Amino acid sequence: MGSIRPCRDDERAAILAIVNAAAEAYRGVIPADSWHEPYMPSRELDGEIAAGVGFWGYEADGALVGIMGIQSVHDVDLIRHAYVSPGSQRHGVGGALLAHLARSTTRRMLVGTWATADWAIRFYRRYCFELVSPERKTALLQTYWTIPDRQIETSVVLANPPFDEA
Repeated sequence: MGSIRPCRDDERAAILAIVNAAAEAYRGVIPADSWHEPYMPSRELDGEIAAGVGFWGYEADGALVGIMGIQSVHDVDLIRHAYVSPGSQRHGVGGALLAHLARSTTRRMLVGTWATADWAIRFYRRYCFELVSPERKTALLQTYWTIPDRQIETSVVLANPPFDEA
């Protein structure tokens, strides 16, 4: 059994190690022009933290094995950079982090992921996130995220609570 806590500033190397190891699942799945090595360089992590992403970690046996960020933007909270070390996946780490962050807010939560990352979409759907329409997806990504147009084209957004698409 692990514990969930805010990540410390001195854990940036551990955060990057988790992100980059877990992101290997995207290699060959996301568009080739969106893959880069490393998947998240240290300057990108520094920029995310400076932009207000607060990282939470799941610690097991004294080691950080999963991380998930949350960022308040306008009227929503974004789930950002949710990764679990490959050896700790499918043991409830990601679900525990997501449930912890969901309990910490009363605001709508949004998460963006690659459209071809079907495992990630299934994960969020298990926790009551619903895919938004392609039209709403584009508007949400342009409003709440700062990402390249190519990533907007190749991503999906899930919301909890879901939007009324009627």
